[in-house]
Amino acid sequence: MGFRDFLGNSVTVTRLRESVQTDHFPQALILAGPGGAGKYTLALMLARAVNCLEPTESDGLPDFCGRCRNCLRIAEASNLEDHVAEAVAAREDMRDADKRETRILIQTHPDVLIVPPDPPQLMIKMGQVRQVIHVAYYRPPVESKRTFTIFTSSAFMKEAANSLLKVLEEPPPHTSLILLTENPQELLPTIRSRAIVYRLAALPAKDLEALLAERRPELKPPDRALAARLAQGAVGRALTIDLGVYLASRQDALIVLRTALREPDYSQLFHATESYRAGADGQQKTLNLLRALNCLVEDLLLLIAGTPSLLRNLDMAAELERMAQGLTVAWIDGAAKALIQVEEGMRRNLLRSLSLDAMAVGLGDR
Repeated sequence: MGFRDFLGNSVTVTRLRESVQTDHFPQALILAGPGGAGKYTLALMLARAVNCLEPTESDGLPDFCGRCRNCLRIAEASNLEDHVAEAVAAREDMRDADKRETRILIQTHPDVLIVPPDPPQLMIKMGQVRQVIHVAYYRPPVESKRTFTIFTSSAFMKEAANSLLKVLEEPPPHTSLILLTENPQELLPTIRSRAIVYRLAALPAKDLEALLAERRPELKPPDRALAARLAQGAVGRALTIDLGVYLASRQDALIVLRTALREPDYSQLFHATESYRAGADGQQKTLNLLRALNCLVEDLLLLIAGTPSLLRNLDMAAELERMAQGLTVAWIDGAAKALIQVEEGMRRNLLRSLSLDAMAVGLGDR
């Protein structure tokens, strides 16, 4: 595998490869783009390209061999979710005193540190940034030319974000920090001003449908069309989306919206939200529901704006048109804010089923 296998955004990828070629790779950069656009994949590719022991070329630019010791060990971090799950499970087996002091960090290569959001709040915490500072200043490269730290989220706790500025203001010459984000505005202005921003743009839905026809032939044409729209131009999301999970979440999301917009059936609502309980499974299920709700609310906004051709949930356009009757932009804005409040409540460990019930009832009162 090499840079030729990275789909889309050739201009951005070329510029980054040119910085590797001229030995002027940024000490701090932000990769911005929708979830699934390939930000994490590209970050690992860049770490391999800089530190490959047997570098190659493709299209006249640096590439990595994919076979040397450094390439293989960095590539082991590709399946981030599994590594995070293992680290969380290991932390759960610790004594309570040690558990409180242990933060989730992934390191399959001694010179490449991956910093994911720490559960259960799913935010980058002070303990993680302390380790990043220690690595940057006191641990020079051991087996490679350059150390890399990759933050996989822009959701920083305030004190952690402020502490990161220390490294960004006076970065050691041998290290690079890569921050991945869907929205650069979530980062402090002082962080954005000290890093170079590279954006990964969305791919057209037609291109994604063609890719799905090649890579996921088991999907029927209507399912490919739905998956391509739901991916919002993100290649990784299109290839990995589980339509069964999404459709199940969407069914519960429709119950919430129907409760808010029609004659409410609270028994159906309470029955649906009862399953959104505590624990990691409940957290992921709630996040899936919120994403499905957000997708439906955005489709309602598109209908109000008179742009039905941009709908993502194409298979239920008729029902969405009925729901949109009489809605205002102010209602959509209130619904979007309510979704954010529920997600923020999850970080404070509020009862999820109660938060969802309150949101549905609150939307009906608007």
